[in-house]
Amino acid sequence: MTLQLFISALVLGGISSFHCVGMCGAFAFSIPTDNLSHTRKVYAILLYNIGRITTYSIFGLLFGLLGRQISVAGFQQWFSITAGIIVLMVVIQSFFKKPVFHLPGYNKASSLIVKLIARFVGKPSLSSIYLLGVSNGLLPCGLVYMAITGALAAGTVSAATGFMAAYGLGTLPAMFLLSYFRFMVGIAVRNTIRRAVPFVVAAMGVLLILRGMNLNIPYISPAISSSHRVTQCP
Repeated sequence: MTLQLFISALVLGGISSFHCVGMCGAFAFSIPTDNLSHTRKVYAILLYNIGRITTYSIFGLLFGLLGRQISVAGFQQWFSITAGIIVLMVVIQSFFKKPVFHLPGYNKASSLIVKLIARFVGKPSLSSIYLLGVSNGLLPCGLVYMAITGALAAGTVSAATGFMAAYGLGTLPAMFLLSYFRFMVGIAVRNTIRRAVPFVVAAMGVLLILRGMNLNIPYISPAISSSHRVTQCP
């Protein structure tokens, strides 16, 4: 996994975390930590977030396997460019407030995941707290989909898994503070972050395009030989 991919995933996760605060804050508040000591409270909150990162990493593994097949077939460069263009198109259309994707079964899947989350909400056992985080990571989220696009273009299973793990780590600080101090970010701050999100996502799209252009620029667009595309190991 290149430094470029790691940083882009980390930054995307950091920006996404403010979206997570607004969308998933209720689940973070549901972690039963009121009667726990400082150490056990920290441990429980970390366990919850490790659960989320586990789910993201599994996404990276699964889509990395798909991306690996694309790489072996010799389409990695074109796929990276295409993924970058799609990301930019999504960003552009977001300014016009028009829906981009209508996935069949989206609402039904969301409902099933919420029911799964409800099974672990408020339960004090460490396994339930971890599974609450795992379930939370399954919730449909446009920014997670953007991260998965980056993982698909990573080219190797390890890079894709690392990309999604780095994305999850990027969301950790804000989500940890939210759970520990139980505060909500003010509307003004959330609006500022929301306005910044499209630019961060657009930057990721540009990086995907540059990566696929094979310009031999370290970290930005490293050279990919044909033999490397076909024979590199996961």
